[in-house]
Amino acid sequence: MGLLGLNAYPVTVEIDMAGGLPAFDVVGLPDTAVKESRDRVRAALKNCGYEFPVQRITANLAPADVKKSGPIYDLPILLGILQASGQLKVSLDSSVFLGELSLGGEVRRVSGVLPMVLRAKRLGFQNIFVPRDNALEGSVVRGIRVYGISCLSELLSFLTGASKLEPIVTSVSSLLTDDPLPDFADVKGQPVARRALEIAAAGGHNALLIGPPGSGKSMLAKRFPSILPDLSFEEMIETTNIHSIAGILPPGRPLVTSRPFRAPHHSSSPASLAGGGLPPRPGEISLAHNGVLFLDELPEFRRDAKEILRQPIEDGRITISRAGFTLSYPCSIQVIAAMNPCPCGYYGHPLRECICSPGKVSSYLAKVSGPLLDRLDLHIEVSPVEYASLSTPQAAESSAEIRTRVVAARSVQQERYQGRGYTCNAQLPPGDLQRFCRMTDNANTLLGQAFDKLGLSARAYDRVLKVARTIADLAGEESIHSDAIGEAVQYRSLDRKYWHT
Repeated sequence: MGLLGLNAYPVTVEIDMAGGLPAFDVVGLPDTAVKESRDRVRAALKNCGYEFPVQRITANLAPADVKKSGPIYDLPILLGILQASGQLKVSLDSSVFLGELSLGGEVRRVSGVLPMVLRAKRLGFQNIFVPRDNALEGSVVRGIRVYGISCLSELLSFLTGASKLEPIVTSVSSLLTDDPLPDFADVKGQPVARRALEIAAAGGHNALLIGPPGSGKSMLAKRFPSILPDLSFEEMIETTNIHSIAGILPPGRPLVTSRPFRAPHHSSSPASLAGGGLPPRPGEISLAHNGVLFLDELPEFRRDAKEILRQPIEDGRITISRAGFTLSYPCSIQVIAAMNPCPCGYYGHPLRECICSPGKVSSYLAKVSGPLLDRLDLHIEVSPVEYASLSTPQAAESSAEIRTRVVAARSVQQERYQGRGYTCNAQLPPGDLQRFCRMTDNANTLLGQAFDKLGLSARAYDRVLKVARTIADLAGEESIHSDAIGEAVQYRSLDRKYWHT
């Protein structure tokens, strides 16, 4: 099997042996790692007690017009040589083989096994042989026998009938983990920010946290995943698929069971965020699929890296076009960004004086463009925490309590949007806004006044309406009332305070 983006495709390994000077060629657009398989296969055969044919050997990887990359073809090339030379006389029909070989014949872990197993199942193959370290990952797929092999001798002994090898069967429930997450109970004070993040979690909205250093922006963001609903099994498979291709699944954890939280450094390049390369790999935006992408110190990111976010936030997919390929990765993400209001961090602070000139403040804030700011549904001011809040012995509300309300609101949305291709308010398309976001007369009047006074864009109007729909869902209200509109508008007013637009 081969990989192109998130899609696996079958590769047929053909072996031809002919007379003439001894040679070993691999054709079919192989990269350097595939070409080097010649030396690994030759050494593994000899060190496992088999004879390497002294003939002119040609290994063709079909389809020949698609670039092959990685050491994953070592095992099928070796088996093809054994069959062609008559050293292995068994049928390998209806089976898929993949794995990297060591010089001693051990079968080593590879990346991207889950999408390959899924593809092999859809193509009707009955068996797939994978490295033992990847066996748990592949075993989450039902309808195909997944065998984990640790060395070449083990595989050949099974194929010839000399020993037995049982397919790996794993219960999905046994893979579910309950990893402890940072809890909102640790956060002292900040009732406004806590409430705003609860709304963001309940509706799937993006949010911007802005405030001075030490006010708790990063602390709040890191606790955000603890109030999100659990992943469904389909979402687990989607997320694991991406992490498998990227090769970042931890050993012993074959299934991603909790929502990803990715926090790339502000020095990250556009390519590391969007993905790409040769072979193409998903970037941070796609690795956060079905989870959270946290951008701390947002203005410090390169401008071209920040602007990459604009299209994926809208579409839920990121498309990478290069000279040789065009790939599309899913990225249904929630963006949580955090920033200081100025270079020193104390612009607008009630007690500490800002040492930045007005020009420096404007230049710093201008690093976050209007179009990107417009795509962040909630603009949350995180104020300095008072001593009384920090020193109180009273425990703050825990993540479990907040999550109960979030899950209830998400359940309402899932039932409301059943069969429509989206599941939360943030994903509402413009054509369905009027149908599902019905306002009372007072709410409609208030939104009209806010639209004219604040000079909201059409996109901001849509997002205010979606946030108000979420606030109404948390309150258990069918229609959107003026208090929900008022609260939603408040979360769109910070750009007027800091950006003066």
